[in-house]
Amino acid sequence: MKVIIDLTIVPIGIGISLSPYVAACEDVLKGTGLKTALHANGTNIEGEWDDVFAAVKACHEKVHAMGAPRIHTNIKLGTRTDKSQSLEDKVNSVEAKLNA
Repeated sequence: MKVIIDLTIVPIGIGISLSPYVAACEDVLKGTGLKTALHANGTNIEGEWDDVFAAVKACHEKVHAMGAPRIHTNIKLGTRTDKSQSLEDKVNSVEAKLNA
């Protein structure tokens, strides 16, 4: 099943700056071949369910390996069975309505 998720991983117990951990997770995601889009508060990920959640697990493993003793993760997700929809399709649909 195809899924689109919005992933926010927040390492706890590592200090104030999160960007090194975000960058490490982005590197992990790039290596998966999944479609991703980094944004100000997380990353959108598109792909098959098992592949996407394996990538989330790999991000957790990487961030823990960097010394984060605890991670809080927020995931919003959506699936569709009526049609295939990409990250771009969702954004384009809203932008079309704004421009109408």
